[in-house]
Amino acid sequence: MKRPFVTVDGNQAVAKVAYKLNEVIAIYPITPSSPIGEWADQWYADGEPNIWGTTPLVVEMQSEGGAAGAVHGALQTGALTTTFTASQGLLLMIPNMYKIAGELTSTVFHVAARSVAAQALSIFGDHSDVMATRATGYALVASGSVQEALDMALICQSATLEARVPFLHFFDGFRTSHEVAKVEMLSDEDLRVMIDDDLVRAHRGRALSPDSPFVRGTAQNPDTFFQARETVNPYYLACPAIVQKAMDKFAKQVGRQYQLFQYEGAPDAERVIVMMGSGAEVTHETVDYLVGTKEKVGVLKVCLYRPFSVSHFLNALPKTVKAIAALDRTKEPGSIGEPLYLDVVSAVSEGMTSGEAPFKEAPRIIGGRYGLSSKEFTPAMVKGVFDELKKAEPKNHFTIGIIDDVTHTSLDYDPGFSTEDEQTFRGVFYGLGADGTVGANKNSIKIIGESTDNYAQGYFVYDSKKAGAMTVSHLRFGPNPIRSSYLIGKADFVACHQFNFLERYNVLKCIMPEGTFLLNSPFGPDEVWDKLPKTIQETIIKKKLKFFVVDGYKVARDTGLGPRINTILQTCFFFISDILPKDEAIKEIKEAIQETYGKLGPKVVEQNNAAVDQAVEHLCEVTVPAKVTSDFDFQDPVPAAAPEFVREVLGAMIAKDGDSIPVSALPDDGSYPSATTQYEKRNLAQDIPVWETDLCIQCGKCVFVCPHAVIREKVYDTALLKDAPETFKHMDASWKEFPGMAYTLQVAPEDCTGCSLCVDACPKVDKKDPSRKAINMMS
Repeated sequence: MKRPFVTVDGNQAVAKVAYKLNEVIAIYPITPSSPIGEWADQWYADGEPNIWGTTPLVVEMQSEGGAAGAVHGALQTGALTTTFTASQGLLLMIPNMYKIAGELTSTVFHVAARSVAAQALSIFGDHSDVMATRATGYALVASGSVQEALDMALICQSATLEARVPFLHFFDGFRTSHEVAKVEMLSDEDLRVMIDDDLVRAHRGRALSPDSPFVRGTAQNPDTFFQARETVNPYYLACPAIVQKAMDKFAKQVGRQYQLFQYEGAPDAERVIVMMGSGAEVTHETVDYLVGTKEKVGVLKVCLYRPFSVSHFLNALPKTVKAIAALDRTKEPGSIGEPLYLDVVSAVSEGMTSGEAPFKEAPRIIGGRYGLSSKEFTPAMVKGVFDELKKAEPKNHFTIGIIDDVTHTSLDYDPGFSTEDEQTFRGVFYGLGADGTVGANKNSIKIIGESTDNYAQGYFVYDSKKAGAMTVSHLRFGPNPIRSSYLIGKADFVACHQFNFLERYNVLKCIMPEGTFLLNSPFGPDEVWDKLPKTIQETIIKKKLKFFVVDGYKVARDTGLGPRINTILQTCFFFISDILPKDEAIKEIKEAIQETYGKLGPKVVEQNNAAVDQAVEHLCEVTVPAKVTSDFDFQDPVPAAAPEFVREVLGAMIAKDGDSIPVSALPDDGSYPSATTQYEKRNLAQDIPVWETDLCIQCGKCVFVCPHAVIREKVYDTALLKDAPETFKHMDASWKEFPGMAYTLQVAPEDCTGCSLCVDACPKVDKKDPSRKAINMMS
């Protein structure tokens, strides 16, 4: 059967399978799993059927605890039911999870694994939430890529119906949930083959019903509770074989074979890393590279983490292994070690005692932590772990990817080590949250993935501020499979969609020699050079870059798009890169515009199409001078007069250099000095509000709606105006409570994001010029 290749992110891939295989879906949004519920809700509203021809009921509850309770209740009626969650949301479901598992009820929860708030909240990904559910009785299945997440969603549903053990299918928040990749989509026929209708009927037969009454959910005393808990043992002992059976059935139907523990690497490996999730894909890529240089290394990817099958684990390890590193994406303070490490130690110990182990001498086992809260995990770090395993006395309970100068757990590694495929195109795009850069790049990777034979991957780095903060899009595509679940460190193409980023960030830090740099600039090709910081000029000259500029904001204004520059810069990217023939690229972009903006009406589509046509006309290549002419460089992230903590810690964060901050510099209990936001001046707005004293009625609505408290109003004694410059705007205060006082409305330009909510809220319109209000956006 020929299946279509589509370009989707992990959340959408999982949502598609979960929606097709369930009848009730209880949801409550929490980052980064929210899009799964949003997709399900959209399909429900559209009346899309599941594989049995009925439309699943999608219900949004008022909390994650409510969603879990709704799932529990729906399951007791015999309905196939699911939910999606993450982090604290998953923790709120734990009480219901114990009951669902204790009653041997088939279901699959899909979790975009995320950090649980500890010293601080984090919306980013690790396994701390999933690890809190180990004792609930749920089977835990990990996916490491978008394709795996799609496939495992189906395999889990098939297995839970036969095993009667509920499943928690998890994949890394953001790194997998939001990664866009080209995958082979499963058909409804694939889903039907994997789901045994007799098992569905058996599930229904165990429902609570007045037609066949029985009691479930009793209270038990000390005389029987213990024995009753042990009755489930046969189900958990049988579960691993049932999951492998489902994997084998899937392989027969689809062609992709999975194992409970998937080994990749040299058959005679002496050093092996054991891990799960997206980090295992990075390790797989690194292992392939190192094996090509005759290194005896391997990786054992954990798919079924609970129930942990000791026999399957031992049989998957090479007989030659001498040293094992178990890597956990979580931290358990006070424990002997993290969960996977303890399981590996126990499994090897039991195997040696029983004689089941494939090796005569037990390998040395060390454990380490990596990637908490989506901390980068790169091939360089993987090699650092393998290098540590070479040592006669390797460090146990280590960390990788940070600088621990307190308890000295961190491993050294060479950050310059790279396994990037030279045949893979790598592009990095700097944009601003809500300027459309991410959306355009998602469309770009979709166009490339579905219009060419290339493999494709897109990943998007969001600041936790989201709208109004920097976004960085990482796009890869090429003829070979892409396992690179890490940020691009060597880019062929860099685009900067916000000119003011050049004042603060070295956007060319990762560009390769003879690469291409595209800049959205208000300055033309003849004047832009002298507006660039010294470091940027030096990089362009030294690396012999091709340099292009386009005034995206001018094109956007001329075509009625306001600040939305996404389609303009997207068009320039395709025109410069020659990934597709230019006419075909324009056609694909316009089709993507219709799909993305069609619901907003023909005018919006026409405006975007006009922007595409004008973009190329305004694109110019800059003739690069032979020498540096700039007399300025990057601005300091915070003022030199700021307190030491602000300069050394917050300044590094603002400069996007937080990864270099050592453990000793950070507060141990998460307590930070107050009033530090005053030092972060982002200068984001292209246009800012300008106050018109002749129209203002002093209602204060602009002050009230400003989301960043950028607009302040003051009433003060007129004597304070004695030394004010002529340009200082003020008017008489109109309140009877403040007779003879002055009134001023002021805007902090460096803090304004240019959202224009103040203008929208302003009720006072100039009768002579309806386009003019008491406050207006101006350049």
